Amino acid sequence: MATETFEFQVEARQLLQLMIHSVYSNKDVFLRELVSNASDALDKLRLEKLRDDSLDADVSDLHVEIEVDKDARTLTVRDNGIGMSYDEVGRLIGTIANSGTAKFLQELKEAGDDKDGAGAEGLIGQFGVGFYSAFMVADEVTLLTRRAGESRGTRWSSRGEGTYTLETVDEAPQGTSVTLHLKPADPDNQLHDYTSTWKIREIVKRYSDFITWPVRLVPEKTDGNADGDETPEPETLNSQKALWARSRDEVSDDEYHELYKHISHDWRDPLETIRLQAEGTFEYQALLFLPSHAPHDLFTQGFKRGVQLYVKRVFIMDDCEELLPPYLRFVKGVVDAADLSLNVSREILQQDRHIQAMRRRLTKKVLSTVKDMMAKDPERYATFWREFGAVLKEGLVTDSENRDALLAVASFATTRSEDEPTTLQQYVERMKDGQEDIYYITGDSRQSIENSPHMEAFRAKGIEVLLLTDPVDEVWADTVGEYEGKRLRSVAKGEIDLDAEGDEKDGGEREKQNEEYAGLLGWMKEQLAEDVKEVRLSSRLTVSPACVVSDAHDLTPALENMYRAMGQEVPKAKRILELNPGHLLVKGLNEAYKEREDRSDLVEAAELLHGLAVLAEGGQPKEPARFVKLVTDRLERTL
Repeated sequence: MATETFEFQVEARQLLQLMIHSVYSNKDVFLRELVSNASDALDKLRLEKLRDDSLDADVSDLHVEIEVDKDARTLTVRDNGIGMSYDEVGRLIGTIANSGTAKFLQELKEAGDDKDGAGAEGLIGQFGVGFYSAFMVADEVTLLTRRAGESRGTRWSSRGEGTYTLETVDEAPQGTSVTLHLKPADPDNQLHDYTSTWKIREIVKRYSDFITWPVRLVPEKTDGNADGDETPEPETLNSQKALWARSRDEVSDDEYHELYKHISHDWRDPLETIRLQAEGTFEYQALLFLPSHAPHDLFTQGFKRGVQLYVKRVFIMDDCEELLPPYLRFVKGVVDAADLSLNVSREILQQDRHIQAMRRRLTKKVLSTVKDMMAKDPERYATFWREFGAVLKEGLVTDSENRDALLAVASFATTRSEDEPTTLQQYVERMKDGQEDIYYITGDSRQSIENSPHMEAFRAKGIEVLLLTDPVDEVWADTVGEYEGKRLRSVAKGEIDLDAEGDEKDGGEREKQNEEYAGLLGWMKEQLAEDVKEVRLSSRLTVSPACVVSDAHDLTPALENMYRAMGQEVPKAKRILELNPGHLLVKGLNEAYKEREDRSDLVEAAELLHGLAVLAEGGQPKEPARFVKLVTDRLERTL
């Protein structure tokens, strides 16, 4: 078959130019990525052979091999794993099929500008573009591959200049070999001489020592063995011993961190390492990691979650979702079970009682680790909650079994302090005498909800309010309902009478006000009937003339919008308009209502009052153009 030339996808071309023309502090990671890809290919072949005994593939000596040629300045990384077909090479190598590519390019540019250069190399693996890192050190890259079970192979080649070639070849060994034609040597920088065997040993030991397959270094060809003398055996560079199978004393933090980076493609060290060994009727080992930062796509639909599953040290699958609930989708790691069937599918896992038992225990272990972190290292806990609190709170809605444990490790912003979040337990301990409920308010940002009119009476009376700004807060607070017998109440829902919880106020005064405003309230309810279900006097306002609130059991506008965004039809609930009887605007409107028989000119004032209340809580009047006209006309009349 003739050689064909193709152009790279636009994003791939941009990426290659960044790789080739930018300078990074640590180019060594290219070898980590190529060895990691080779290891994945071996895992996939072993699993494929277990599932299909008829597959024509040799699995007797699966390994990764590294060979250098100083004279030709080439470095080759090869494996005898699953390999790729012609179509797979074009699809997987010629394009970047990753929705985060644009984000990667942006972060790569930013990381490249870092003075210490610490960020750039880690982003390579994080976004699934490790193969392209070869162009950091090579002028040309050639790939030769044959998929296990197929008779013909494929050769791919590129100089990273916008095009690549593809051709079918008759002779190719099973697996994949990647040959890098290295850039000219820099005599002033021997630390990056990738034809040096000591350098290869150093990189493999640092990054790939834990890989379960042997990584072998092929001896250099010398004059002494070129004429038929016995060639030395390849040298195995990695220990191959699974970290989770070794005792704690045998493994350093650095080794744990490198395993985490290999699994997660994250360049930063994990925040916490969790080990678990279960013995008894069903044995398994787990090595889990809590990342130190949230991935950019944590809340996207296509986010890959789950941990790696092994059975008796045999790799079964990446991203095993059944081992942890969705709200722990950021957790990375390895679980190695002793008694599961090797030939398992996701459908089988969903129903396996051992998997369910592992899931329960792993979940409890992660949550207990967070609780310990909260007690012993508040600074690290604060980092964890800042990065993952929003996703962890999803469990308050979906996981009733662990709800108490989740509430125990949750913390929230509060009006008590701008810098220190609070737990529900701490809030309850600080509640004022006579206060029966835990108050909260939801919104898009701290600033917007602190300025909400719903907060005025709480601020005036010094009652602490939780400030909840994550989208999930609307749902979990309503679902949980209470904590230690204290009701969770939104300051923007239902009737709230703080006088009953603070200084006693003469009940006769409130009754007198209701009588004073009864006519206006009834009339406004009629005029605004399309938009409000009730108009009443407010006990939560001290400064603003009016606010809108939801009824105690109604959905808030934010929840309505959330359900609609998920494709669910939700009827729009009418709100309640509350008026501040102490505000001059409301007093004046009431006096005008009583004095006039023809109140047609007051209808606009009622509409304006309602529109201002909607705007104050961050909403939008039903007819913005009409609202603007009403405001403009009123201003003209006052000038």
